[in-house]
Amino acid sequence: MFRLIPSGTVTSVPGFLAGAVSTGIKGKKEPDLAILYSPTPCRAAAVFTTSRIKSAPVVLSRKRLAQIKARAIVVNSGCANACTGEQGLADAAEMAKLTAAKLGIPREEVLVASTGVIGKPLPMERIRDGIGKISLAPDKGHELCQAMMTTDTRPKEIALEVNAGESRFTLGGVAKGAGMISPDLATMLCFVATDAVVKIDFLEQSLKKAAEASFNMLSIDAETSPSDCVFLLASGEAKNPEIGSRNGKIFQDALTELCTCLAKSIARDGEGATRLIEVTVEGAANQADARRAAKTIVGSPLVKAAVFGSDPNWGRVAAALGRSGAAVTEQRLDLYLNDVCVMKQGLPAPFDQEQMRLSLARAESVLIKARLNLGEGRATAWGCDLSPEYVRINSEYMT
Repeated sequence: MFRLIPSGTVTSVPGFLAGAVSTGIKGKKEPDLAILYSPTPCRAAAVFTTSRIKSAPVVLSRKRLAQIKARAIVVNSGCANACTGEQGLADAAEMAKLTAAKLGIPREEVLVASTGVIGKPLPMERIRDGIGKISLAPDKGHELCQAMMTTDTRPKEIALEVNAGESRFTLGGVAKGAGMISPDLATMLCFVATDAVVKIDFLEQSLKKAAEASFNMLSIDAETSPSDCVFLLASGEAKNPEIGSRNGKIFQDALTELCTCLAKSIARDGEGATRLIEVTVEGAANQADARRAAKTIVGSPLVKAAVFGSDPNWGRVAAALGRSGAAVTEQRLDLYLNDVCVMKQGLPAPFDQEQMRLSLARAESVLIKARLNLGEGRATAWGCDLSPEYVRINSEYMT
């Protein structure tokens, strides 16, 4: 029903344009300021950080999204424009105004996102000059993705082509994030575009469901940024029959798949990470318990450290599960590491520890499965191991 577009990105969606420049905000020559633009007005939806400390771009964009339409996103990296007071709000508004003037559209149709160091004002002289120099094209989605990066070591981008009878459309997305990641209803920064015709209420509902199953099940370090946001723009250029709750399953499935792929890309690129951790909880009393348990395990510093050391210490998994808040009956619990049973009905199961250590050491992804045997709840969470490099990166972030 949908296929991966090779080397796909957000501008693989027909009609969307992007561009980026280097302004020196990050003190490097790489791109750090970018615009995503649709000449066609879009229906728009978003989810934002639930932190009570919100960046100026989040405050501004939340207000803009009340009108459920947008045509452009302007984003910078290197400075989060968070904890910057009234000046930060004025700077975010000016970024939108400058972008609107460049594109010839109302400023209310421009969303703003910033990522980087908290507590520093935006270097607006660089922003003003940079916005004027951005050249937009349909093949510059990759440059947009690069401009969003901070401690990321690789871009996160994907596009899917969907064919469901009369409905044919494309979804594309870019994301950034490698640290300060344990989002609630959002991710770090993520921009998704589609040319599908989608009812606005279903667009909003679909994005929330997709975020719950993907970005909300992601944890690098149990931290949440004041800048977290996911934007979804739908241009309607595909001219498909309007998608809503009655005929929206394929759209929901494709959007969730796209967001899940981006979430896993973020987990793989966690600061200092050497391997991906995937935790699946089955047989929970309900889905809420399954999600709570999976995310607690994947976010446990002890579990993450054990994975880094290729240490088959499954007791750490059991301990994290026990404190997760999910209903657990010890005598029913089964645990697996890389598909090898290490605990059966609450008791240790025999396994070759040296073979397990080698298996963990060789694996690019470590799979942890917990079967609670209490109900039908199921969920998967993603994260990464905890290495000394994570400490080094975050002890030198501003210096």
